[in-house]
Amino acid sequence: MTNIDAYKTKYSSTWCPGCGNFGIWLSLKNALAHLGIPPWGVLVVYGVGCHGNMYDWMNAYGFVGLHGRTLPVAQGVKAANHKLPVIVITGDGDCLGEGGNHFIHAAKRNPDITVFIHDNQLYSLTTGQASPTAKAGFATKSTPQGVIDAPVNPLTLSLVAGATFVARGFSGDIPQLTKLMVEAIKHKGFSVLDILQPCVTFDKDHTYDWYRKRLYELSASGFTTNDKNAAMLKATEWGDKIPFGIFYEEDKPTPEDHEKALANMPLIDQPLTVSIDNLIKEFI
Repeated sequence: MTNIDAYKTKYSSTWCPGCGNFGIWLSLKNALAHLGIPPWGVLVVYGVGCHGNMYDWMNAYGFVGLHGRTLPVAQGVKAANHKLPVIVITGDGDCLGEGGNHFIHAAKRNPDITVFIHDNQLYSLTTGQASPTAKAGFATKSTPQGVIDAPVNPLTLSLVAGATFVARGFSGDIPQLTKLMVEAIKHKGFSVLDILQPCVTFDKDHTYDWYRKRLYELSASGFTTNDKNAAMLKATEWGDKIPFGIFYEEDKPTPEDHEKALANMPLIDQPLTVSIDNLIKEFI
């Protein structure tokens, strides 16, 4: 049986005390342990940002991509070994700013990848500029008078682009976030879990208490997860009431299902029988 201690490393975290990343980190370890996935049985792809520092204290196979490029790396890994669970740890800026185009097209293709978005409305690693998810009026270092443009909504974007599992969690509710991560990892297809995460250093507005006063669980309201139109309406709620939980899920073939070369076994297990001798002769 896999224990969460299996994912520990000898390194200590450098996140700010109280950072929402801690709840996400613990929930991820809980979810992997619950599913019985050992450190050598998963690959985690990290983006650039505070979230990416998890690479140093998460004992599992990992790869740090360029800023905004987690999803191309993850899809390449999935193509090479489609039996391996692939998890993306990314930020709202990393994924939806620099990586926005990759996100849209990955959702459209529906690869069997799980994406956990650390969503704090900020580029916290570079000391608190507004990210694509920053809400109108939010004052940051880059928008001292308040954000004036409309934010990117990770949930509605995921739904429109074609993600087959769309959910929202809260880093301050570890038991519930763990459950959502378990379901996201189990889902076959492109799974997106947008995780609301307070930044205790650069955001004094959206605190743990601010979120707890507003969040309500979709499942408690009798919401069903098979209606995309209903999911879109719920995903636009923000203010005095903010829903969290699973918004939408559907079964749909993945690119791995369509690829004939993967029908018998993963690429990494297939013998390399290709000869390049004839190709080399063309250039002699």
